[in-house]
Amino acid sequence: TQLEGDRRQNLVDELVTRHRQLEASYRNEGPEPDMSRSSLMAGGAKRGVTNPWLLEESEETRGLGFDELRQQQRRIIEEQDAGLDALSSIISRQKQMGQEIGNELDEQNEIIDDLTSLVESTDGRLRSQTRHVQAVERKSTSCG
Repeated sequence: TQLEGDRRQNLVDELVTRHRQLEASYRNEGPEPDMSRSSLMAGGAKRGVTNPWLLEESEETRGLGFDELRQQQRRIIEEQDAGLDALSSIISRQKQMGQEIGNELDEQNEIIDDLTSLVESTDGRLRSQTRHVQAVERKSTSCG
């Protein structure tokens, strides 16, 4: 279609322009070669594509060499490992506490079961004795 043709022609024109800009910046032509370089690198940003090379370096890593960056990363990883080890020990302690609580609950349930059976036994004897007392009371009223 006509729209597709126009779109493709615009893309070709943009590529030709960028090619010329790159050649000019390569030869250091133009008033400010650094500005044109940054504008070339930022060209993808207008289409929603961010350029990772244009991100600002953080204060922590500014001025550090490759070996220093690697040492910093190792130190950060060691700190994270130490934090994970501490978290692991806390979680294992909580697991142990949970198991001890579970054991205590099992013991308490056994005590409650024993108490329930004793109460039922005592209730049965109490009912039996109540019947005996009622029988004696009946007999005593009939005799008197």
